[in-house]
Amino acid sequence: MPAARPIRIASVNVNGVRASYRKGMGDWLAGRDVDILALQEVRASTDDLTGLLGDEWHVVHDAATAKGRAGVAIAARERASIHRVEFGPDDFDTAGRWIEADFAVGDEIVTVVSAYVPTGGVGTPKQDDKYAFLDGLRERLPQLAEHSRYALVMGDLNVGHRTLDIKNWKGNVKNAGFLPEERAYFDDFLGAEGDPDYNAGAGLGWVDVGRRFAGEVPGPYTWWSQRGKAFDTDTGWRIDYHLATPDLAAAATSYTVDRAAAYDERWSDHAPVVVDYAI
Repeated sequence: MPAARPIRIASVNVNGVRASYRKGMGDWLAGRDVDILALQEVRASTDDLTGLLGDEWHVVHDAATAKGRAGVAIAARERASIHRVEFGPDDFDTAGRWIEADFAVGDEIVTVVSAYVPTGGVGTPKQDDKYAFLDGLRERLPQLAEHSRYALVMGDLNVGHRTLDIKNWKGNVKNAGFLPEERAYFDDFLGAEGDPDYNAGAGLGWVDVGRRFAGEVPGPYTWWSQRGKAFDTDTGWRIDYHLATPDLAAAATSYTVDRAAAYDERWSDHAPVVVDYAI
């Protein structure tokens, strides 16, 4: 890809790409000038996905082991030089939840990941799976940073790191997605709230691009329950991230959550996160 202009990289949990296209995702994508697109919960075949996106996109896709579940993909205007799906311990099924791809941008290699962390469930095996995945992420992040100084982990990471990331955080401290044990992983990645180097070199040194741009304010949220008036009252969660290496985070020039104008204009329960990087 040329490095003459910022590279626009977007991520979104589509909650089933075929359903999202029926509701208007194609119109959004056609008008957004995205160069690299990370998708989660694709829940479709590769043929379905490429058929919807069109010939102008090069797609790498990892479907879930169970048909109709999960699925992650990366679509780009230029073909990836290589892609990988191996992640975590050998005995843990991460199919449909992690895919990496390397792209040449000017003279640099940019490594991007589309990740879909398990939702979990307190007191269930699903929560054990979530912790196993987060363990794998903690192990993989330093390897990615060593592989490329421009590395980016995107997607539905299913954890609100700080109280700023969930509107009703007091009511969720005992629920999956905001458990202290889950949030501690993000302390490892980014630094803990109150650490003077939080999001600026603490922990493993990665940067939450969304929080860097938004500052110390609630949200901006990226997911709202389909039930009740959560969307209308903006009772949301910020669980969709761009986690970047320091060099890539420093290259970010804009950050936008493409929240739909109205409930009936949504094509997913998540909103796309769109960032421009001047590499």
